[in-house]
Amino acid sequence: MLGGSRVFFSGKAGTLLVPREYGYVILVVVFYIFILVWKEIKVGQARKRFNVKYPTMYENKEDSHFNCYQRAHQNTLEKTPTFLVLVLLGGLYAPIFSSISGLVWCFGRIQYALGYYSGDPKKRMRGTFGYLGLLGLLGATIALALSLLEVV
Repeated sequence: MLGGSRVFFSGKAGTLLVPREYGYVILVVVFYIFILVWKEIKVGQARKRFNVKYPTMYENKEDSHFNCYQRAHQNTLEKTPTFLVLVLLGGLYAPIFSSISGLVWCFGRIQYALGYYSGDPKKRMRGTFGYLGLLGLLGATIALALSLLEVV
C-alpha cells in the first residue's frame, strides 16, 4: 500500500486498514454516479423528444432513436455491479492504479453513450476502450485476493 493506511473499521473480527489513496477510488465511484444520473436525465429528455410514455421501456420500431438512449443507460446499469465490486476491491490493493483504471472505464462509458445517442448503434463501439480499465480493475482485484492468500 502507498503512503500509509488509515483505520477504517476496528472491531472484534479485526481491523481493516485502508490506504490513504483509497479516497481517489471513492471519488471515481462518485464520478460514476454522476454519469448514471446524466444518462438517466438523457433518457427522460429522449422520452419527451420521441414521445415515449411510461411505462414503455422500448419502442416497437425497428430504427428507434429513443431505444439508443435507453440501451446506453440500461447497458451501463447492467455493468454497474461488476464495475463497483472491482473498483472497490481492487482499490484496496492498488488505489492509484484502480482509480486510473476506473476513470478509463468511466470515460469509455461516456463515449459509449455519446456514440449511441447519435442514433447509429454502431457508433457505441467508440467506448470499447473502457474495457481496458475494467480489465485493469480485474487484475487489481485478483492481485488483492492473491495477496490475502499470501500467494504473492
